[in-house]
Amino acid sequence: MITLYHHPFSRAAGSLWALEEIGEPYELKFVDIMKGGQKAADVVALNPMGKLPVLTDGDAVVSEAAAICLYLADRYSHGKLAPKLDDPKRATYLRWSLFAPSVIEPGALAKAAKWEFKPGSAGWGDFETMVKAIDLAIGNGPYLLGDAFSIADVILGGTVRFMVQFKMLDASATVASYLERLNSRPAYQRADARNAAVRAEHGLDK
Repeated sequence: MITLYHHPFSRAAGSLWALEEIGEPYELKFVDIMKGGQKAADVVALNPMGKLPVLTDGDAVVSEAAAICLYLADRYSHGKLAPKLDDPKRATYLRWSLFAPSVIEPGALAKAAKWEFKPGSAGWGDFETMVKAIDLAIGNGPYLLGDAFSIADVILGGTVRFMVQFKMLDASATVASYLERLNSRPAYQRADARNAAVRAEHGLDK
């Protein structure tokens, strides 16, 4: 059984969307991050960073949100949600999957925190170029790989949605249209409902 160590206010919320897209049976293990549950011995034994998400699948242990998505797609949806190894589209798939944690997250945080740095010295470059790159990545749409939805859309799309929701990115017309397409996916809606149910169960919406 696949188990996701989960809290709806963590990046595990996006991992849940990936699980719904994959369609394999899974269970959620609630970790109370408000009380420091992510630092408990059983979680740290799986992820030394003491952070969520963490996913176990038999003997396999995966942490880092993007890695979890890529693992699930390769393991359970190879050739569908993950391009095959010899498919040229796999290059685009990996490129934008890793762009999310490597460029969007630190780039948006750097702008919000008003970090001072030389763009040429930072792996994420400058904020304005990053925003243009996002628009270019999804501009030919409807998805990152054209007509084919992939787990890369879960990774990049989920990251962009979060940044827009918390006002760390302004949604261009291209981005807004892209997010509408992602929000209409049944798997996303199921994940959103399950995250909401966990919030309700644990009184997190109060």
